[in-house]
Amino acid sequence: MNYRESPIFQSKKLFVIDGMYRIEERKELASDIKLFKINAPLVAKKSRPGQFLVIRAHEKGERIPLTIVEKDGKKGIVTIIFQEVGKTTKQLGKLQKGDFILDLVGPLGKPTEIADFGTVVIVGGGIGIAEAYPEAKALKEVGCKVISIIGARSKELLILEEEMAIVSDEIYISTDDGSKGHHGFVTDLLKKLIDSIKVDLVFAVGPAIMMKAVSCMTQPYSIKTLVSLNPIMVDATGMCGACRVVIGGETKFACVDGPVFDGHLVDFDLLLKRLNMYLAKEEHACKLDKKIES
Repeated sequence: MNYRESPIFQSKKLFVIDGMYRIEERKELASDIKLFKINAPLVAKKSRPGQFLVIRAHEKGERIPLTIVEKDGKKGIVTIIFQEVGKTTKQLGKLQKGDFILDLVGPLGKPTEIADFGTVVIVGGGIGIAEAYPEAKALKEVGCKVISIIGARSKELLILEEEMAIVSDEIYISTDDGSKGHHGFVTDLLKKLIDSIKVDLVFAVGPAIMMKAVSCMTQPYSIKTLVSLNPIMVDATGMCGACRVVIGGETKFACVDGPVFDGHLVDFDLLLKRLNMYLAKEEHACKLDKKIES
């Protein structure tokens, strides 16, 4: 059976074009953090905030999920931002403007519910700011008061600061080393806000440990808290089960049931354990790749 005729393809309405996808623009936002604008007309036309795509850079490459940061339906362009942390993202980072990505599929995942919730606090940590941006932008457009808190290990790793400021009524910055903004964590700033104003919704995206801390902080206040999970993902269509997470005691697949979930229901301890399962193998792959190059 041709993959286009399969029930899973038809049910998920995946937008795939045979061939390769040209990188129209490439920027280095920070150390090891790259931005690509890719020609993918059908994905650009259909994607909504919260959704992602899966790419494969070359024939022997693995499939990796990346957030759709921005889209331009008229030009047929989607924007992705990624950090070079493993073998595949390091290989992807070597591509230049005019190069091609072999496979791209999307939009995947459930779009985030966008409505006028009132006062919304968007919390973005590290590379998670790339996903916080489209959420903040969409919520601002429907009338929410958007307060953004973005953080990174240092000012050199802070991304999309200007873009987040444009779509926010207020913006606060924290860095672990104190090189910019608040010296400390995003949760420090979130606590001050919660204690001073009425917050109707918190949306957090970033490292799993950060999202856990945010969810634990808001729970006693009964503030609705959404998090975008980043488990290991393979096929991203609900077939392999690699991205399974436990939400409110039930097993869910982040690729088709999420990636956005109620942070107060997420089993973060299990998520963290699963995220660390292949670290040793990833380190070995990176070393092997470096050895081959030299």
